[in-house]
Amino acid sequence: MATTITTPAADEACAYCDSRIFAHDPVCVRDCTDDCGSPTYFCNYACLSAYVDEENLMRGDACEWDPDADGCC
Repeated sequence: MATTITTPAADEACAYCDSRIFAHDPVCVRDCTDDCGSPTYFCNYACLSAYVDEENLMRGDACEWDPDADGCC
């Protein structure tokens, strides 16, 4: 499956704080476990991190590193 990449609008707002993303250092993320839907834009990694924490998105999704295992997950 191919993913199309497009540049967001100049006035695209951050999904977390509603600031214009291009006024900062924007980050684009997609949920590719659900058909790589529409991208979500954050104005910086701090907003992305806060969003992940508040939405509890890491619970059950993070890898546990095992130095004796091959690979992460």
